[in-house]
Amino acid sequence: MRQHSPSSWAAIGICIAALVHFALGFSIEFSVDEAHYALYAQHLAWSYFDHPPLVGWIQWPLISITSLEGIIRLIPEFLWVISCYLVYQVTLEIHHLIQGRNAGYLTSTLPAQNTCGLMAVLAIVAAPIPHVLAIGLLPDTLLTPLSLGLMLMALRWLSKEYFNVSDWIFTGVLLGLSGLSKYTAAFSAFALLLVFLSSPRKNWINTAGFWLAAIIALFCISPVLYWNWTNDWISFKYQIAHGAGSTWLWRKLAAYVGLQILVYGPLLLLGTYLFIKYCVHGAKLSVWALLGFFVIPFAIFASLSGGGGLPHWTAPAWFCLAPFAGIGLAKAWAMQHRRLIQILFVSQLLLCTIGFAYVLAGGIQSEVIKANPIADLYGWKSAGHKASELTQATKAQGIAVQNWTLGSRAAWYAKPTPVFVLDERRDQFDLWFGDLPQGANILLINWSGMSFPAPIGSKNSFERCAPLDSLEIKRFGQILSKFDFSLCSNWQDAEIAKSLN
Repeated sequence: MRQHSPSSWAAIGICIAALVHFALGFSIEFSVDEAHYALYAQHLAWSYFDHPPLVGWIQWPLISITSLEGIIRLIPEFLWVISCYLVYQVTLEIHHLIQGRNAGYLTSTLPAQNTCGLMAVLAIVAAPIPHVLAIGLLPDTLLTPLSLGLMLMALRWLSKEYFNVSDWIFTGVLLGLSGLSKYTAAFSAFALLLVFLSSPRKNWINTAGFWLAAIIALFCISPVLYWNWTNDWISFKYQIAHGAGSTWLWRKLAAYVGLQILVYGPLLLLGTYLFIKYCVHGAKLSVWALLGFFVIPFAIFASLSGGGGLPHWTAPAWFCLAPFAGIGLAKAWAMQHRRLIQILFVSQLLLCTIGFAYVLAGGIQSEVIKANPIADLYGWKSAGHKASELTQATKAQGIAVQNWTLGSRAAWYAKPTPVFVLDERRDQFDLWFGDLPQGANILLINWSGMSFPAPIGSKNSFERCAPLDSLEIKRFGQILSKFDFSLCSNWQDAEIAKSLN
């Protein structure tokens, strides 16, 4: 029997995971973020309220011809595969760097390059949260391969005597596309700068190539700057407030760090520890500077998490950590320290499998377990179609929902019906559909997972709301949620009404 090489096993692992993603992509409806960014593609603009535009632009070709979730999800799947490939390549480059000119800093001989690359890929495949980015397109899905690309350019900088013009141009394009993906791309840019600073003997700031790269990056992100300039810099104001979260608490920080270890798996941290312990000692500053692609974003997000944070924000950082972990795991494996690695790998894969099954089952809902975070992945397609039919039948002026998270699914599945968000928080829907017209008759959707009383008799309210219909969402015999549809008439915005009197 022919024995597969480490690179072949890495490819097999990526392909198996990709097939699972492909199946899940056709089995579940859009999440709130997916629907929101899909709407970006239907409302093309230079930028958007909460994020730069690339997450919408990249979907536009497919969304212009289909609304099938599984087909649209081929985009994040492709990006995930590319990210895994780049993890493998970055691992080889780091291996070459420390095995070559920095070999004197090695504690012992390193395992083969391909073995280290395989371990890095397996550490990512066994990490739970990256699979979410492979199924649903988020700005972080885009930023991940771009951050790894910048890491490759950093390694190229360390391994070459100098950058040629094409190197600087490519670096500028990567920086620009990163900025078009997510504002946190600034962290990867800082990490790249740290690598440059770690090589003081190499002239970079006075070279024409560096400033060419800066100009290219600035040109790429100019649509974002222009759009924000014409919209009172609302994206930056929102992101500063959003990133800061609420009241800073130590227990929130501890919970965030603990959650990070759970959703990305301890293998990545263990491998990095083993890399530091067994592979290098007293290495040049530039070798440690490469860790900035993980340390800088993680430290910033961890500090911000004291006021609240989401686990997928750090995904690009963990992908950038994987090459170091891969080398450390391969070294420990070669030293026959295998038991703990095997246990953690199997445990993480089991956790991933349980997560996939949990999603497909529609979560768990009972008298004891009332909160079901998976419930909103099912039912919005049916609810959107019904809402569209009811809107046409009643001649309502659109659909109204409580907040933008509900609005995203409603707007996607009931398109092209306008959707109005009733909360007072400013969001993208204010830019797309404007304020709810004075005196409007609207179809109100109330979802049981985030129910709220119909706005009657309050500051901003309708004159009356009459129930029209309801829809129960079931999966495998269990009721996941319920949608209630009401016709609400004569909307009165208190501020507008006051100005008219």
